[in-house]
Amino acid sequence: MKRHLTDRFCAGAKPRHGELQTDYFDTQVSGLALRVTQNGHRSWTLHYTIGGKRKRLTFGTYPAISLSGARTRADEAKATIVEGRDPSLAATETLRDICELYLARDGAKLRTAKWRKGVLDHHVYPTLGSRPIAEIRRSEIVRLLDRIEEGSGAPMATLTLAIIRRVMNWHATRSDDFLSPIVRGMARTDPSEQARDRILSDEELCKVWKAEAGLSGDYARFLLLTAARRTEAAQMTWAEVAGSDWTLPAQRNKTGVDLVRPLSRAAQAILFALPKVGEFVWSVKGTTPIGGFTELKHRLDKASGVRDYTLHDLRRTARSLMSRAGVPTDHAERCLGHVIGGVRGVYDRHEYHAEKQQAFEALAALIDRIVSGSEGDVVQLRGRGKR
Repeated sequence: MKRHLTDRFCAGAKPRHGELQTDYFDTQVSGLALRVTQNGHRSWTLHYTIGGKRKRLTFGTYPAISLSGARTRADEAKATIVEGRDPSLAATETLRDICELYLARDGAKLRTAKWRKGVLDHHVYPTLGSRPIAEIRRSEIVRLLDRIEEGSGAPMATLTLAIIRRVMNWHATRSDDFLSPIVRGMARTDPSEQARDRILSDEELCKVWKAEAGLSGDYARFLLLTAARRTEAAQMTWAEVAGSDWTLPAQRNKTGVDLVRPLSRAAQAILFALPKVGEFVWSVKGTTPIGGFTELKHRLDKASGVRDYTLHDLRRTARSLMSRAGVPTDHAERCLGHVIGGVRGVYDRHEYHAEKQQAFEALAALIDRIVSGSEGDVVQLRGRGKR
């Protein structure tokens, strides 16, 4: 029976004459009904169709859930149906279900979406992925972080926690009942401090450089010699290399302009020792660039014994070593692809080519001295005037 439901009607509603129970369907929210039985029990139900099947969802009683509250819950359930999910299964939604929904809706807008998915695939899903999100306890997350810290370092544990926290907070904004079990103080490091100043010590640099980790080791050494971002190098193609120059095209450069990196002899030696199996330089089969940075880093950590750093820290380490080798700040910043304040945004991509070439050779020479244990006085480079 359809009618416009009001709080006054709901409070005194009775079954129709001769019926054990009556469903009073709200004319304001389609499918929502107040079910009233002869013993005075009143419950809210939502009648809907999904996958060609008619279903009914009961989600509370009146007056514990008010009329306005029932209408809100019905609208939320109908939104879930539009997304292709059955609201009757919401109570058993797993952490993986919610993570994938988040990545598909809001997470897809993030530049780090692919990396976040990799962290979840490797570190979270094997342990907690199949657990109903509403049942996950704080102690379970703590034990997960313990394992990640032991295997991949404290920074990775903290980054993983940040991803889980964001997903759970997002889910809490869409649920009436869910409360995130994550509280302040669970992080294993201070990410802001870690991001500002983490560089490898000489001892750590030697261990990473000498690590026998196959493609992962070559890739790490190349990052140190070029100060490239991890994705810049990972997606590098042979077509971008001409002679001793690697040109990062504008569409792959964060600053939106072409960046020419004159490769040092050491970087060229690593590059051209790689098998050419396809268009991508760093690839297993050549058809796709390397991915799975978490697994790559895990292999490198295992081979080197050095942890508690990220691949981006190799870029920061290279920049620090340039300063140590006497490379002028202006030239070092251009090697990293940073746009120097006060210069035009689009400039000749071969500008400062000679200076960058000299800087990368100085970087390679300093790394060689550190690794060989023969570091002595560093030859200071003379800067040229701006052109």
